[in-house]
Amino acid sequence: MNILVCICKTPDTTAKITFSDNNTKFDTTNVQWIMNPTDEWYALVRGIELKNQLGGKVTVVNVGQSDSDQIIRKALAIGADNAVRIDAEPVDSYFVASQIAAYAKAQNFDVIFTGKESIDYNSFAVGGMLAEMLDIPYISLATKLEMEGNTATIDREIEGGIEKVQVDTPFVASGQKGLAEQLIPNMRGIMMARRKPLNVVPAVDVETLSSITEYELPPARSSVKLVDADNPAELVRLLHEEAKVI
Repeated sequence: MNILVCICKTPDTTAKITFSDNNTKFDTTNVQWIMNPTDEWYALVRGIELKNQLGGKVTVVNVGQSDSDQIIRKALAIGADNAVRIDAEPVDSYFVASQIAAYAKAQNFDVIFTGKESIDYNSFAVGGMLAEMLDIPYISLATKLEMEGNTATIDREIEGGIEKVQVDTPFVASGQKGLAEQLIPNMRGIMMARRKPLNVVPAVDVETLSSITEYELPPARSSVKLVDADNPAELVRLLHEEAKVI
């Protein structure tokens, strides 16, 4: 089975977020980068599990510049066989999906995995765009995926329950919690990753359809108000007038 896993780099969840150039650019000073957790924990791991179960290979693809190489090497250490970095700054979801689609069209992948979203922009957009560009089915929010021959049976979350679908390869699926469990690379995997290929390919020309006009931090959280246990009326007043939940 020929499997492609799309990965991206995101700021560490503990990073302090600031902006520069009149709030039009994300300030990367002293920011530590990690592999996007839903790409790593669910998409990549399930792809590796399927490879181990059915045979084949797993290729990871990233749209980014040389500062992405560290997270790509981690994907190889976890168990991916090959890696491709499309050498371009990921401008927006359309640009990223277009670059991956251009690469994937000639590779005959059976399954393409993405995480359900990146933890920085939360757009949920790349998987659906990629499937449309490749003219293949897209199954979002997968929590379980089993293969029998060329047919996948997939559980996905819907409002109020779980939907079970079947789809033949090739297809794109975005993974979330439940699809797989996180794998920690061992020393052997880390050493082998140094010898696995990381192929850097040029980007294709893609029209930019969006631009950042401004970033804005969310409002600061207000301080906690403590209410004396002997004064329930004050608690009710605060919930009604300030929190507006009753």
